[in-house]
This record gives sequence, C-alpha cells and structure tokens, in this order.
Amino acid sequence: MSAQDLARLPVIAFTVPLVAVLFTLFGPRRLAGVWGGIAAVVSAAACAALLPAVRDGTPVEVTLFTLVPGLDLAFRVDALGLTFALLAAGLWIVTSVYAAGYATADKLKHRPRFFAAFAASIGAAIGVAFAADLLTFFLFYELLTLATYPLVVHKETERAFAAGRRYLLFALGGGLALLTAVAWTWQLTGTLEFRAGGLLPASTSPAVLAGLLALFAAGVAVKSAVMPLHAWLPGAMVAPTPVSALLHAVAVVKAGVFGTMRVVGFVFGPETFESFFGIEVLAILAMSTILAGSVIALKQDNLKRRLAYSTIVHLSYIVLGAALVSAPAFTGSMLHMVNHGLAKITLFFCAGAIYVTTHRENISDLAGVGRRMPWTLGAFTVASLALIGIPGFAGFTGKLFLARGAIAAGDFVALGVMLGASVFTAAYLLPVIRIAYLPGTTGDGTRKEAPAAMVVPLVITAALAALFGFLPLIVDVQFELAQSAAARVFEGAR
Repeated sequence: MSAQDLARLPVIAFTVPLVAVLFTLFGPRRLAGVWGGIAAVVSAAACAALLPAVRDGTPVEVTLFTLVPGLDLAFRVDALGLTFALLAAGLWIVTSVYAAGYATADKLKHRPRFFAAFAASIGAAIGVAFAADLLTFFLFYELLTLATYPLVVHKETERAFAAGRRYLLFALGGGLALLTAVAWTWQLTGTLEFRAGGLLPASTSPAVLAGLLALFAAGVAVKSAVMPLHAWLPGAMVAPTPVSALLHAVAVVKAGVFGTMRVVGFVFGPETFESFFGIEVLAILAMSTILAGSVIALKQDNLKRRLAYSTIVHLSYIVLGAALVSAPAFTGSMLHMVNHGLAKITLFFCAGAIYVTTHRENISDLAGVGRRMPWTLGAFTVASLALIGIPGFAGFTGKLFLARGAIAAGDFVALGVMLGASVFTAAYLLPVIRIAYLPGTTGDGTRKEAPAAMVVPLVITAALAALFGFLPLIVDVQFELAQSAAARVFEGAR
C-alpha cells in the first residue's frame, strides 16, 4: 500500500462515523441503527489495515489543513493511538448490534438521535486516538464531550437532565483546564506536536511543570474519573445500558486514560519527571481512587452502579501505570486499557440483558437469574474472571506488567494497592454470580434470554475476554504494540 493510501486510512476511520451521523438523522427512521453499523465495520477495517504499517515502523502521517503557522489539524498513527482506535472501532461493531436489540426490547424512543450521537462519539474517539498534536487532540476530545451529552440525557427524565448537567460541568471544566495547558505549552515550546519521550525540556522550571501538570491532569482526569473528579460517572448510569457500555468501556473513559498516557509519555516524558515530584502526586491520587472506589463498589446494590465504581477503580490502574514512569508499567497500562474494555463492556451488556428480560437492577434481586439466563450469566462470569486477573483470561497480562512496572520503579506501595484491588474486584463481582445462581423467584423456572441481538454480542465479547488471555496470535500482537509504544517513550525515539 502506498504512503498516500495509508495516509487516507486514519481520515476514513474517523470521518465515516461522522458522515453516518447525517444519514442517521436525515435518513429513514427504520434504518437509524443500520448506518452506524456499516460505519463501524468500515472504521474497524480502516484501523486494521493500518496495523501492518505500524508493526513495520512505516510512518503514517497526514495534515488536513493549517490553522495558522505552527498550528495544524494533523494526524499520526502510532502503536499507542492504533491500540485505542482498534479498541473503539472494534467494540463499536458489537455495540451497534447490541444497541439495536436493546432499542427494540426496551422500546427506546428518539432512535435517530440516539444512534447519531453514538456514531459521533466513536468518530471523536478515533480522532483523539490518531491526533498528532495537542490541538487536534483537544478539538476531538471536546467533540467527544458534546457528542456523548445527548446520550447521557437520552431518557429526558429529571434524573437524566441532572446527570447531564453534572457531566457537562465536569467535562467542560476539564476542557477549559486542558485548553489552558495547551496554550501554555505552545507559548513555552513553539510547537504542540506529540513527541515520544516528551515535548517539554527537562530544564523547564519545577513551578511551571507543576502548573502545567495540574492543568493537564485536571483536563484528562475528568474523563478518566480520578477522584475527586469522578462524581459524574455513577450519575451517568441513568442512561440506557448501551450508553453505559460506551461510556465505561469504549469511548469516554478510555479517551481519558489514553490522554493521560499521551501527556505523561509524549508531552512531559520520563527525563522531565526524573527531577520533578509532580508525577508522584498523580500516582497518589490514582492509588487513593483505587482504594476508595473498591470500598464504595462493595456497598452498591444497584448492579450498574457497582460496575461504574469498578470502572473508576480500573481506570486508575491505567493512570497509575502511566504515573510509575517505567517501561513495563506503561506496557501494562496499554494492555489493561484493552483488556478492561473487553471485560467491562461484557459486564454492562449482561446488566442490560438482565434488565430488559427481568426488569431487575439490584443485585439482591437477582436470585434465579443464572438458571433462567445461562448464556448471559456465563458471559458475566467469564468477564468477571478476566477483570479480577485470573491467569488465562484477559486482564492477567496487563496486571502482571503493571506489577512488574511497580517493582521496576521501586514503588512497593503501588504494588500492594494493585494486588489488594484485585482481591476487592473478586469481592464485589463474585457475589453477584453467587446470588444469581441461587434458587429464586425470577420467572417461572424456564430459560428465557434477552433477544439474540443482545445475547450474541455479549457472548462474543466474553469470548474475546478469554481469547485475549491465552491465544498466542492475539496476545503477541497486543503485546508487540504495547511494548513498541513503551520503547519509543522510554528511549526518546521520534
């Protein structure tokens, strides 16, 4: 494939979903969910076609236009960005099928708006993944906020609008902090281009570094739900379950942790952090979030809220891996970004299937569901084991490298927090399975699953959560991308 053809692929990957928005809004209502599904396949294919070039080290860069000299809307595909883009585009395919089934089963209203916002969100997430500089990153990062707001308030209830207001308050506040950091960085360096190993010179004064890190951290910590900037996320559970899956596994929160990794590895860099204490503050915030979120998750009876706090915990695993500033930890963060996405989207798919079939949302009411919905609870079990980090399931490899990274950084407190959080994960997920398999009054004892359009996607994602743990071809490619990104950051290669 020629360099010109390669350069078209990232543009196709994020523009096709945005074009699908128009077809969804202005096309026949009965096809509202179809355009997004087609766009999902095209975007995923475009991302997959970039994989050989990234593995070979072939540069893939494109500048759409220049705003002013030195400020471009530009895209560059590297191992870190492609990993995030493949996750978003790939999971969008199964989510499109699941969302169509959920919309029918739950008699969802305003479907064109719902599916249009879905497509816009994934297009924005892919734009974030392929951004070559801070300006392009910021524009798509804020587009992601605006695109997901209609999904949060979709039910148009008082609770939904309250959750939407809180979401905008946090997200746009974080966006303002991020914009300030971007402008300050441009003033200091004269460029906004992401550079492996860091953009800011190590000679930058500690006071300036502290101010910049505080602004960047505030900008990305909202979407990555680091406490105390997490409060919008549990409230957003009022949205339909496909939206919860989008928020927690694919687009919004993963954009936050992806942004953290970009900032740590491609704006500041390991050399800058060697003589600067600020990264330790981020690590402490991440560890505090892991511990507090785990305790709060244990207390939640509502299944989606328990999963929401679980997301908060596992996002901070990824943030902590970046904050440890070691190659194994950075590798582990990339691996966990993908593996958590697979496991968590499965868990939310299962929660939605249970709801549309039984109309039960609380864990204490789930007795009998396991016998009535064996496929759904089987998938929930697999995803839970993956999230806990049981060997042979996705989740184990990422946690293993995060642990290695903590040891390499000499941070045994972080190591203890990670290991303890895995115990907590088992403590708040395994009881759900136990209760679901108890004899109960859910239904008349006959088997009744959710519609096939919902069950098939959750079985697929559960299978992936297992295959990503032991299938050599998948594990090797995933590890190769993660290790390549970490090597560029810690060797300072351009």
